[in-house]
Amino acid sequence: MEIQKVKNLLNVLIEASKEIELIYLTNSTVELKSDGSPVTLADKISNQILLKFLNQLNIPTISEETTQQNYSIRNSWDKCWLLDPLDGTKEFIKKTGEFAICLALIENEKPIFGFIASPIEKKILLGGSYFNPTIVNFEDIDYPEKWIQIKNESTLNSPLKIAASISHFSEKDAQFISQVEKLFEVSYSKKGSALKFFDLALGTIDLYPRFSPTMEWDIAAGQAILEALGGGVFDALTLKPLTYNKADLHNPQFIACSKAFLPYLRELSKES
Repeated sequence: MEIQKVKNLLNVLIEASKEIELIYLTNSTVELKSDGSPVTLADKISNQILLKFLNQLNIPTISEETTQQNYSIRNSWDKCWLLDPLDGTKEFIKKTGEFAICLALIENEKPIFGFIASPIEKKILLGGSYFNPTIVNFEDIDYPEKWIQIKNESTLNSPLKIAASISHFSEKDAQFISQVEKLFEVSYSKKGSALKFFDLALGTIDLYPRFSPTMEWDIAAGQAILEALGGGVFDALTLKPLTYNKADLHNPQFIACSKAFLPYLRELSKES
């Protein structure tokens, strides 16, 4: 992707991040959607800002905060954007600061580019098939020479570092982790939302199993970035990479891991 197009996307992500932060500091109104999940003004405003820009790119968008097109229409799309305008709404409501914006470009069901923006840390993690994974501080947006390219590390942490969700942890997560503990001394990192992918990309955690429900827009950006670093996000049953723009937009149970952990993944998945 051309650097100017990347900068354009970064600018709109920063604009949405600033609005999210402003609402985070001043507004605590929470509504419930038809499925019982919470939604805030920040979700809605971020969605408006990002869709206004994305709609100019002539690529359809699947967003958590808009009504989805029927699969009979989506199935004809070679490319689409997957957008979560505020990933970690529960953490936003709890005032933990651990929430993000997730945006991914999908081509033929595969994630090829991802952006994860942290409004509180004022950083954006991005990367994919045609762009080396990079972290951009908001203040450095106009200075690509200051952007921080991530090295492709191939060593595990000692002890092994496992990411666990703050708001979602299931019995199956615990069962899988118990198998990991038979092979490794482990330590844990609890963090909300897609911010876990910052740590996976940087190599400060090695493994993120998730056996509780997620949606495509939660994970696609992180997968694009991890794959560019030699790791990935894999179906916990088949060990195949997750695919996107499916008829059912729910993800299967998955395991995200760094490049260094891949040799151990198949053995552990069989045991779990």
